[in-house]
Amino acid sequence: MHAESQKVGWLEGILEAIHDGILVIDRNGIVQLINDEYTSITGVKKEQIIGKPLLDVRPGAMLPYVLQDGKPQAGVFRKENTREYVVDMAPIYINQEIIGAVSVCKSIPEVYQLTKELKKSKMRISELEKTFGRMHQAKYTFSNIIGNNDRLLMMIAQAKKAAASDLNILLSGESGTGKELFAQAIHNESNRRSYPFVPVNCAAIPSSLLESELFGYEEGSFTNSKRDGKVGLFELANQGTLFLDEIGDMPLDLQAKLLRVLQEGAFRKIGGLEEQKVDVRVIAATNKDLLGMVQKDRFREDLFYRINTVHLSIPPLRQRKDDIPDIIAFLLNEQKSIPDARIEQEAMNTLQQYDWPGNIRELKNTIYYAISMCEGNEVKFEHLPDTIKKLFVQKAKPFQPLEVLMKETEKKAIIKVLEQTGSSVKGKKEAANLLGISLASLYNKITRLNIQQ
Repeated sequence: MHAESQKVGWLEGILEAIHDGILVIDRNGIVQLINDEYTSITGVKKEQIIGKPLLDVRPGAMLPYVLQDGKPQAGVFRKENTREYVVDMAPIYINQEIIGAVSVCKSIPEVYQLTKELKKSKMRISELEKTFGRMHQAKYTFSNIIGNNDRLLMMIAQAKKAAASDLNILLSGESGTGKELFAQAIHNESNRRSYPFVPVNCAAIPSSLLESELFGYEEGSFTNSKRDGKVGLFELANQGTLFLDEIGDMPLDLQAKLLRVLQEGAFRKIGGLEEQKVDVRVIAATNKDLLGMVQKDRFREDLFYRINTVHLSIPPLRQRKDDIPDIIAFLLNEQKSIPDARIEQEAMNTLQQYDWPGNIRELKNTIYYAISMCEGNEVKFEHLPDTIKKLFVQKAKPFQPLEVLMKETEKKAIIKVLEQTGSSVKGKKEAANLLGISLASLYNKITRLNIQQ
């Protein structure tokens, strides 16, 4: 008997621990058990209902019908006086025989809150899926980095070693050197490769919006905020890599919040009360002198040393011109619209002499422009952009015949003197004197060199 009463006590304890309202009837429709939550939701007390037929106390109850037909029901709306709630009902079986039925109810405010939370969760999942699919997959690996320059190969070797660790990395280099390509390659070489790679350009987003982009915000945090809040990029990058491009443009006040995330592995959304834990590796990139900015109090020193755990400096294209032919060959091969595209030697010589202030990005744009200008499948000097051609007026030829050079020099000298003396007979006599030749010789040269008077 003691064991039986202990079981009943256990059952009653379990029912009271459940945060839903519970009511149990036996095979005769007599109420055997309710918990305190049932009383809280419906207003019916234990002494009013236990041991009595359910239909006597609650004439509109539907649980006895479940007892009769054995069919569960879910999401049934009930209203008793001013109390509204939702009920799930199911028969209780033992040895394939119905021996009773149970009712589980939730108050409408609780259902509303659960529905709201479910909606927020679904929206967050949807946002995560869309964002993950749209831009958070790193597609480049170290095999996509073209070149055999010694300095470049040394940097790739360092980057591969850094990828194997979980340290934060700072990539420095001029604009157009391929900092994001390296960041993606490092991510794909790391043990985070199966998780998101999330890039954000700190210079491209207004400083007033950058904080909400990085950390997100709660519902109603500010005017015009989204109804259900916003998921931040740190949250999206959890377990993966966050690439902070142009970090030198990040506002000082936001640098402090970023430093705390890197130190504590936690952040708080705008308008949020609770901190969220995140496991994110940060790869930062800049084309600025961050140490110089630190000395001028334009960048936080503590943040600089936090992100500068591993520093990789990407060489500009002018320091690895020996890679230019390979890069051009790759770009030409990439153009499916012109099969077997190639480049003439004169054009190649010109491109190898040019210093490429815009680096790989400028070279890529130059080749695409030249391809669009050529009529066949060979890129020539004449197809290059004017900004490059005007620097190489000799069309990549290192010498001209001596006779041509002498004629050009003679012509320029006569024109310059005539501009000073004038082209009248008197002026020409003075010009001949200054040039140390006779007047007849001067007329001869004017005719031969086709000098306009």
